[in-house]
Amino acid sequence: MVEISIAEEAHLPEINRIAHETWPITFWEILSEKQINYMLDWMYSIPSLTSQIQEKGHVFLIAKDESGYLGYASYELNYNGLPKTKIHKIYLLPASQGKGVGAALINRVGEIAVENRNESLLLNVNRYNKAVGFYEKVGFKVVGNEDIDIGDGFLMEDFIMEKKL
Repeated sequence: MVEISIAEEAHLPEINRIAHETWPITFWEILSEKQINYMLDWMYSIPSLTSQIQEKGHVFLIAKDESGYLGYASYELNYNGLPKTKIHKIYLLPASQGKGVGAALINRVGEIAVENRNESLLLNVNRYNKAVGFYEKVGFKVVGNEDIDIGDGFLMEDFIMEKKL
């Protein structure tokens, strides 16, 4: 059985490890190795993760079962002052994919959003990421797209997806 809990600072190395195991497999067909490494350092160094929690108000959830940690998600309630919850990150170890863990994480974020009177979930996903189909399957719809300059000559080319609660 999968257990989902709020990540503590002691979990940050585990989140970093999962990201480093997951990203190269997830993005090798759509991003250069240089961009993957740049983004991992930018978003998943321990100081960056700490800042996301302490300064940006992101909450991380971590999923585990008897075999260990499986994946994580992070979210922010009332994104941009609106009654919407933004899922900033959601990644699962490759061996955990297709077993309902991602849907369980999204459902838990949705429950928290409803408890806080938020009306929908938002997320960004690379336009070429196979996960787009998963998000559609669990109720998200593409509502826009954006290109985000993240520095060092790199661009995130994302769909904006939303799921009404």
